[in-house]
Amino acid sequence: MDTESVSRKLVAWIREMVTGAGCQGVVLGLSGGLDSSVLGVLCRQAFPQNTLGLIMPCHSTDADKEHAEILAEEFSIPTKTVVLDDIYDTLLETLPDFQPDSALVKLTRANLKARLRMITLYYTANQRQYLVTGSSNRSEITIGYFTKYGDGGVDILPLGNLVKSQVRELANYLGVPQEIIDKPPSAGLWEGQTDEKEMGLTYEVLDNFILTGKAPENIKQTLETRKAASRHKCVMPPIPNL
Repeated sequence: MDTESVSRKLVAWIREMVTGAGCQGVVLGLSGGLDSSVLGVLCRQAFPQNTLGLIMPCHSTDADKEHAEILAEEFSIPTKTVVLDDIYDTLLETLPDFQPDSALVKLTRANLKARLRMITLYYTANQRQYLVTGSSNRSEITIGYFTKYGDGGVDILPLGNLVKSQVRELANYLGVPQEIIDKPPSAGLWEGQTDEKEMGLTYEVLDNFILTGKAPENIKQTLETRKAASRHKCVMPPIPNL
């Protein structure tokens, strides 16, 4: 991949999408992870005066917040920190659990964090006439590894055609701090959570399948099933023909 060319094209594309929508700039969530860090740098290049990164801890690890702050300081990205712990706790006290002690409850609560961040991003974007910019990559989108109306609830996805390994290449080119590049990918949904552990496969296998169509038959079948099951996340709600 020609990282210099890709970087230049993405910066121009972000600028084109925002100005074409009649907006003034971009807001994004800075999680301290690889994807949001790359996105933050690209957005800052596209809109040096009109990029805002929101750091939105929700019972998150201190390391995630520290990495987000390191990235922001390194590239002079203006930020606001919005702590969502209390509103999250209040919602958990208010909302009923229909399957107590179920693994589904754990996942549902994790999705709630992503949806609270989406609300926060749009609240900010509406006030500033900005577009909400998401950091999901092609690997995640392919198998639906994102929360519908959570981190999937954005206006534009600049990294949506890059698999994880290509995002990592771009991070190295852009000068993202090595400690961010090297840490295990995680959505920070719960203590010890990592993407690969939750997905049950590595990004290396997933990326290779996306780029070449090759994978062990059992993994290929699993990935095709996930693609089909998550297709509803990537389209508008269906409407019946009458």
